[in-house]
Amino acid sequence: MPVKQAEFLVSNSDAAKCPKPDRPEYAFIGRSNVGKSSLINMLTSRNSLAKISGKPGKTQLINHFIIDNEWYLVDLPGYGYAQVSKADREKFAALIDGYLKSRPNLLCIFVLVDSRIEPQKLDLDFMSNLGEQGLPFVVVFTKTEKLGPTKLQATIETYRAKLLEEWEEAPDFFVTSAVTAAGREDILSFIRPLNESYLKEQKNVKMMGRKTGK
Repeated sequence: MPVKQAEFLVSNSDAAKCPKPDRPEYAFIGRSNVGKSSLINMLTSRNSLAKISGKPGKTQLINHFIIDNEWYLVDLPGYGYAQVSKADREKFAALIDGYLKSRPNLLCIFVLVDSRIEPQKLDLDFMSNLGEQGLPFVVVFTKTEKLGPTKLQATIETYRAKLLEEWEEAPDFFVTSAVTAAGREDILSFIRPLNESYLKEQKNVKMMGRKTGK
């Protein structure tokens, strides 16, 4: 089922000022120039929901979008962009870390990696950090239209093998292309049951609160 409504909600430079955590939330993040804005626009079938720039490192705030008035999609600043000052990199890292630790409604983090590039230490370290914090994440391969099926499968298997050096089980992988819309339904189908489970759990919490008078 396609996204029917997608709207920009708010940008923040402080995680504490993000919207009330009253809906299920999914964050999208990756190294600068990984194709994050293009992927978000493809998922929502909106050409300009997320601003696309030819200049890496353009996203510098926590950007919240509300989807079908049911869930939040969050565009986080990219990491690893070398052409900013050390102070700015540290500021972005603190912003991202503060966000990830403060959102009880954050159900999954979509970590984007460029399918044309071999596993990078920066990405692997970021995933490792998520695992250490117990934060759920999946890996999203972008720009896959630029690879043939054999090369793409080899890239996925290389990533899987690399992650299994540290993990007992590899995270889920999604193969996407903002050009061909590959992966759109796969990701949305992954999100839907998580939303349903979250809403059911919240409903049960409210019912228990009424029974106990809280």
